[in-house]
Amino acid sequence: MSSLLSHNKDPTRSRKPLTDSSAASPTATARSLRHERLSRLSSSGSSDVSKDRTPSQTDSYISRRESRLSARKKAEEEAGCNDYKKIYEDALTTNKRLKSKLEASKQDLVVVQNQLERVAQRKGRTAGCTSNVLETEKKERRVLEKKISDMEEELKVKTELKMENQRLKDENGALIRVISKLSK
Repeated sequence: MSSLLSHNKDPTRSRKPLTDSSAASPTATARSLRHERLSRLSSSGSSDVSKDRTPSQTDSYISRRESRLSARKKAEEEAGCNDYKKIYEDALTTNKRLKSKLEASKQDLVVVQNQLERVAQRKGRTAGCTSNVLETEKKERRVLEKKISDMEEELKVKTELKMENQRLKDENGALIRVISKLSK
């Protein structure tokens, strides 16, 4: 396995000098992590890798690698934070847009309800007016029918009175003739 690792190395790769600026002040945790990695490398039988490099080169390589990994992690975290921030901003924008639509819909609803109430009131007034007009017309009709029936009664009475009057005139004329015949 170790022979495979040595053959897979790229010989054209250039190594940085030992005075790398990122390896200037490693922290205690970085040192312990580095120590753990070195112990894993040495226990896994990769002695060829550790033979190719001096301990300072190995420390330099590990510190550069750790700094690259930490920089990559920071970039990913920032990208992740930016993604969350972008998603949050998108959600806020969407919420604002939906709230404005909701308010517009509520205002439209109020306008339509007011129009509906007005139409209902007009119909109520019209129905009330028509019912009042109908009631008034019915009352007037009843009054007129009563007057007609009263007038018909009066007409019958007048006709009867005329007939009786005529009969009395006829009787009076007959009596006058009888009296005039008796007086001759």
